[in-house]
Amino acid sequence: MSRPRSKERRSAILDAATRVIATQGLGAATAAIAKEAGVSNGSLFVYFDTKSKLFNELYLELKLDMGASAMSGLPVDAEIREQFRHVWTRWMGWATSFPEKRRALAQLGVSEDITNETHQLAAGGLSGLAEMLQRARAGGPMADEPIGFVLLLVTAIAESTIDAIIREPANGDSHGRAGFEAMWRVLAGTDAAISHV
Repeated sequence: MSRPRSKERRSAILDAATRVIATQGLGAATAAIAKEAGVSNGSLFVYFDTKSKLFNELYLELKLDMGASAMSGLPVDAEIREQFRHVWTRWMGWATSFPEKRRALAQLGVSEDITNETHQLAAGGLSGLAEMLQRARAGGPMADEPIGFVLLLVTAIAESTIDAIIREPANGDSHGRAGFEAMWRVLAGTDAAISHV
C-alpha cells in the first residue's frame, strides 16, 4: 500500500526543480533535484513518474503563477491601456522578484518535453490575459497578425525590459515605462499610445 502524498513534499520538489533548472539547465539530473528538495530520488518519482512529467507540471505551475501575479488587482473598470499597464508592471515585478522562476520558465518554455496539452492548459489558465491582448491590438498595426506572432513580439519586448531592469535597477522605473510604451506602440499603434498619455 502506497503512502499518501504530501503537498509540502510535492511543493518542495517543484521549488527545488525551479532552482536546479535555473542554475543547471534542463539537463540536470533528477538526483540533483531530489537532493536539493531533501528527498530521495525514489521519492521524487513517487510524485512525478518521469522527468518529463515533472517538467510539464513545473512549467504549468510557473506559467500560472506568473499570470496570476500579473492579473492580481487588475482595475476592471479602467481603459484597456491602463489595464495593460497594470499587467505589464506586475509582470515586470514578478520576473525581477523571482529570477529563478523566470529563468526556469524560459528554459522549460523551449523544452521539447513540454506537451501540447500542457501548453494548452497554460493558455487556458491565461485566458484573461489573452482576451486583454486581443482588445489591446484591435484597430492597431497588429490587429490582423496571428496571435502567436503578436505574443512573441510582446514577450521579446518584455524580456528585454526585464533584462534592462535587472542590469540597471536604479533605472528600473524608467526602463519599465519605456518598455511599456514600446510594447503599446507595437500593439496599438503610435496614435493610440500618445492619445492616452
